[in-house]
Amino acid sequence: MSSRINQSLPLPTNNLVTPLLTDLYQLTMAYGYWKTKRHEEHAVFELFFRKNPFQGSYTVFCGIDEVLKYVSNFRFSPQDISYLETVPSLSHCEPEFFKYLSQLDCSQIKLQSVEQGSVVFPRVPLLIVSGPILIAQLLETTLLNLVNYPSLVATNASRMVLAARGQFSDRIIRGKIPKCIEFGARRAQGPDGAFSASKYCIVGGFDAVANVQAGKLLGLPVGGTHAHSFVMSFQSLEEVKSLCVKDVKRCSQNHGQEVNLLDIVMRYRKDNGWESTNNGELAAFIAYAASFPTSFLCLVDTYDTIHSGVKNFILVALALIELGYSPKGVRLDSGDLSVLSIQAQELFQEIGTKYNLETYFSNLDIVASNDINEEALHELNRKKHGITVYGIGTNLVTCQAQPALGCVYKLVELNGQPRIKVSDDIEKVLIPGRKRAFRLFDDKLMPTVDLLVEEVDDEEPVAGEEISVYHPFSKDNPRKVTPSMVKEIINTVWDTHRKATVNIPDVIEARETCINSIRGLHPAMVKIENPMEYNVCVSKKLYEELHSLWESHRQA
Repeated sequence: MSSRINQSLPLPTNNLVTPLLTDLYQLTMAYGYWKTKRHEEHAVFELFFRKNPFQGSYTVFCGIDEVLKYVSNFRFSPQDISYLETVPSLSHCEPEFFKYLSQLDCSQIKLQSVEQGSVVFPRVPLLIVSGPILIAQLLETTLLNLVNYPSLVATNASRMVLAARGQFSDRIIRGKIPKCIEFGARRAQGPDGAFSASKYCIVGGFDAVANVQAGKLLGLPVGGTHAHSFVMSFQSLEEVKSLCVKDVKRCSQNHGQEVNLLDIVMRYRKDNGWESTNNGELAAFIAYAASFPTSFLCLVDTYDTIHSGVKNFILVALALIELGYSPKGVRLDSGDLSVLSIQAQELFQEIGTKYNLETYFSNLDIVASNDINEEALHELNRKKHGITVYGIGTNLVTCQAQPALGCVYKLVELNGQPRIKVSDDIEKVLIPGRKRAFRLFDDKLMPTVDLLVEEVDDEEPVAGEEISVYHPFSKDNPRKVTPSMVKEIINTVWDTHRKATVNIPDVIEARETCINSIRGLHPAMVKIENPMEYNVCVSKKLYEELHSLWESHRQA
């Protein structure tokens, strides 16, 4: 008999995501709850973060897809139990505890979540987990693992997309909206880091990935061309003298006759006086064109970017156009990307005019892929450039500017009573109790404040009606808000009847959610420097509950 609870949900993508993907102290606490007969007490935990990453004003929530798979399939295997019985810290635990663990699942768990790909803000719960305290506690480490990095890399990706093409995709380069492609598998933190980065950077707005495994499993568009090694493997034009390409332009006349590519290339080389370009590189480009005549895009910086690479590309591109194909472009992987892209663009314009082929040469992509990060994108925008596609790897997948998001998982209610964690660091003081979260929109339908209210017997915001909202840790007077629209942003995604109440989010759908959420933000929130801070407030009742509990615990 299968141990999976809900056969409609697949297993987690990574087979390491099991109940043992946890910290030992979760299991020692579990035994403590069980030993003291508190394991069935009803608890509510919240997963949230305290500060936006990258000194920004928003975060993109991701990971609920894998969370649902994990919760659906949560079960300790017999091998897991056998191993736990050998762990020194658990060696004294009673046999009945291990029997209890062997029968444990998430059938009594209720899970609420914000929407995958949506923009979220500090202290707003991303996940609310309700159920018996033992199982709810055991979920902590894994849920944090499944949310922290996906949300971080999606946020990182979204910021790079913003830098590349603007909040409203209104940055136009040579008639095109710039695209972003993920190139990071080789630099990611292991196979799962690579796969997760590919998956969630698409949610953040990237257009394609180089990771073929992600393409296969997720149905994502994949992209790429060739490396320097391909160019360096050729030394002489003799190596490509017999390569032919079908003439599709005149196929009705000659039935698609195979035509020698080198002969045409050499004619254009002589016509332009470019005999000094690197022969090995030219041979490599001819070989690549013969292999991929319909998607010809070359890496041009192996030797001399402009005086050899771009010129050699143009020679082969002219031959392909003559045979009825549309070459795609060039990739720059070193040097001053701004200057080189402009010089390449100028050569394209010159050749397009010379041969009356402006339509072909004005449509070529210039891809840049040299250690690009968010700041490099902004710097390129401050200069003039001709780049239409960015291949971004290391700084995307490693989240170089901030390697962790810092989500936490905190107990906020036990047996119907709110719980609070106090601290001398006000940032770490917990907002207690089970909550609902609403997003309030102004008259331009821009989000203006997220409002947390107590789940029971609290004032619910209504569109068109004034409401007082309180900063949770300030004694200033409340702010009066009259929202034009109100949206509840946390909804049940897994109920206590062992089934998901929503479909597992599709990556492309989540991408649209992300893009639309960011477009809906006030432009001041996506400024490069000193972005406007978004307000997260609480209701009057929740404010009073927070400060009453806070004061009573401080006095104690």
